[in-house]
Amino acid sequence: MCAERSQRLLTAFVVLLAMVLANTGHLAIATGILIFVAAMLVVWAFTNFCPSLWFFKKVLPPCNWGN
Repeated sequence: MCAERSQRLLTAFVVLLAMVLANTGHLAIATGILIFVAAMLVVWAFTNFCPSLWFFKKVLPPCNWGN
């Protein structure tokens, strides 16, 4: 498993978790999670810095998409 792929899977899992929480009636928690994810994506878009990707690159090797 590589850093970029792990970050994308984590983002998908967190969004899925928010959807499940919203479906079970925990709207406040789900909304908070989605706002957090959206804020991190905005930070990533404007600064080209993603905290989770930074962490995963320290722990996991980078992806070799061309190989």
